[in-house]
Amino acid sequence: MNAMQNLQAAPYVSLRTYRKSGAAVDTPVWSAPGDDDALYIFSAGQAGKVKRLRNTARAQVAVCDVRGKLLGEWLEAEGELVSEPAQIEAALAALRAKYGWQMWLADVGAKLTGKFNQRAYIRVTLA
Repeated sequence: MNAMQNLQAAPYVSLRTYRKSGAAVDTPVWSAPGDDDALYIFSAGQAGKVKRLRNTARAQVAVCDVRGKLLGEWLEAEGELVSEPAQIEAALAALRAKYGWQMWLADVGAKLTGKFNQRAYIRVTLA
């Protein structure tokens, strides 16, 4: 398995984004395989990682456990916010295919609280 395949298969991935000061912030997230050797990640639209990615696409990713404990090496990456409806649908389909009932439950909760349409979707590619 290559590095991207390991990331795509992992239940959790740590996404490292960078503040304007250059300080790194690590966040364990769900990710699903995307097109062209990419990962799709979803987040609350106003989350810190989304704000940081608006400032710089620079990121790193590593396989981790649910609490963020690293299980693999950091890999240089670039993160971009997905805005096209077709890409958002592709990201959502990939996440639903990988996480099944867990993603369904997250979707239902987000719809009930009115936060579903406020989500941000992130496409990560290795640098």
